[in-house]
Amino acid sequence: MAIAYVSSLRNTRMDAITTAIGTSGLLRIYDGTRPATGGTATTLLAQLALSATAAAAASGGVLTFNAITQDSSADATGTATWFRVTTSGGTAVFDGSCGTSGSDLNLTTTSIVATQPVSCSSFVLTEGNP
Repeated sequence: MAIAYVSSLRNTRMDAITTAIGTSGLLRIYDGTRPATGGTATTLLAQLALSATAAAAASGGVLTFNAITQDSSADATGTATWFRVTTSGGTAVFDGSCGTSGSDLNLTTTSIVATQPVSCSSFVLTEGNP
């Protein structure tokens, strides 16, 4: 049997992410091999600004991020393989995989081209019960 958490605890756990991000966090997209969470990042492809408050209060264990501002000019050309959400000062909060489906962050394409825009239309995290 697996442990199942009540909804209020799942929400608290998700809201802790918003607290950790603080004001005006960042969504950074990288190429290369994903390091251990918080480890030294590889090549930064794009950096998108999270809203001043990253997400509204979680509901049902679901954290839905507020609007994310596109990066109007990607930093480098490469293949997006992983992402990191950070504080506005760049402190790592959490990392995940990038792909076109079945990843933590699904993109229309993983091919990022320097100086081209990169956007994220929605970002949702779920604290699930098994």
